[in-house]
Amino acid sequence: MDSQWNVYESFQAMLQAGPYHLALEGVLVMCIVWLFTAKKKPSKNMRLTPKEEEELLREWEPEPLVPHPPRPDHPALHPRTVYGKPGKYVDIGTGTPLLNLATHSYLALGDRPEVVEGALTCLHQYGVGSCGPRGFYGTTQVHLELEEQLAAFFGTEAAVLYAYGFSTSASAIPAYAKNGDIIFADEMINFALQRGLQASRSKIVYFRHNDLDHLKELLEEQEKADKKDPRRANATRKFLVVEGIYFNTGQLCDLPGLVALRRRYKLRLFLDESVSFGTLGSRCRGVTDHYGVPLKEVDLLMGTLEGAGGCAGGFCVGTDFVVEHQRLSGLGYCFSASLPPMLAAASMKVVDVLEKEGGYLVETLQDRCRQTHKALTAALPPSVELVGDPISPIKHLRLAPPCPEDPDQGEETLRQVVEQAQEEGVALTVASYIRSQERHPPPPSIRLALNLQLTDQDISTLTGAICRAVEKVLG
Repeated sequence: MDSQWNVYESFQAMLQAGPYHLALEGVLVMCIVWLFTAKKKPSKNMRLTPKEEEELLREWEPEPLVPHPPRPDHPALHPRTVYGKPGKYVDIGTGTPLLNLATHSYLALGDRPEVVEGALTCLHQYGVGSCGPRGFYGTTQVHLELEEQLAAFFGTEAAVLYAYGFSTSASAIPAYAKNGDIIFADEMINFALQRGLQASRSKIVYFRHNDLDHLKELLEEQEKADKKDPRRANATRKFLVVEGIYFNTGQLCDLPGLVALRRRYKLRLFLDESVSFGTLGSRCRGVTDHYGVPLKEVDLLMGTLEGAGGCAGGFCVGTDFVVEHQRLSGLGYCFSASLPPMLAAASMKVVDVLEKEGGYLVETLQDRCRQTHKALTAALPPSVELVGDPISPIKHLRLAPPCPEDPDQGEETLRQVVEQAQEEGVALTVASYIRSQERHPPPPSIRLALNLQLTDQDISTLTGAICRAVEKVLG
């Protein structure tokens, strides 16, 4: 009777308990039930029988090394092979040299006798390569002389040389911008700049392509946010990243407008002159020379010698403080093998040519670009559109709206146009993008790379070939 009375009292006490106490007891009861009913995992020391091992092996499916492999007939797996030196014409083994609109040698300086001779002379002295990074016996006297020459050419305090154009911007940006900083960037910047932004781990804010009004709106929003937290705003650095001529659109940036916003909102301006170096300005110095903007308005100027320079490598110019910091923090400078000395010697000859003939070369190139732009604009059918500034050596042919929703389908259509143009004697190429990694993937296009060697007859030939190819494919 006493035991029954104790159970009854316990039950009454439980009913009088608060809801939190009851909930706790309920959770404890559920845990006890789970402990008794849950399946116990096999011990790590438990040995499986041969039959069990075979069953596990049959059920196991390894993850693919490449999650989404390309199809076997993908064009990237079957690149066109060039036989001989590419210049105004290029031989890809078809038996007939093709008029070259695919190689980014805008000034055709790679064919200059003095450039070739400079590379050969250095080859006999230093050999083929440097065989090491700049800080580990990879620096030669030629590298130092080229850096001094580039600094003098741009009128800056110092210059730093990289072995590869892609690694220049991809290494220079994260050398300065860090976690906690804010970077405002044009949505159409090239892939190398995007990799640099990603490596910086900064907050990235993209504005619409060449839309300074949108950029101003974003800067005003950031200014309002900074007023709410001034302490954090004082510790946050702000950067602006643009290109002189955008590789993905062939359009010039509005540098004077960007400089005005830079002053107003206290931004650090990073300018990529990879395309505009050697193609803009009376002295071939790029978009700053073209607009007459003092170079002191640009905190870091980046460029490549692989376009108008006709060689290889990249460079950054600026103050001693800005440049020397990259020698310790630029990953592409610290850990990549340096530029082969013979290519550095060839680049020195290129800079010599630009200093002596730069005005004439730029004027001639821009004249050819204007003629080609005018001819294509007048002759192209409505099914395609020409994108790019008239004086830009890079132009894009895109399918006019309505475009295919699937980018792969659009690229395949343009690839057929390229093949038809090849039969007409003109070498073109479809612009390639890693769309899964591009922040704002550009529409499919055929990228045209013009050079100053084009004659009036060549412009007429390429215009007719492109128009006929488009008509055959698109009707």
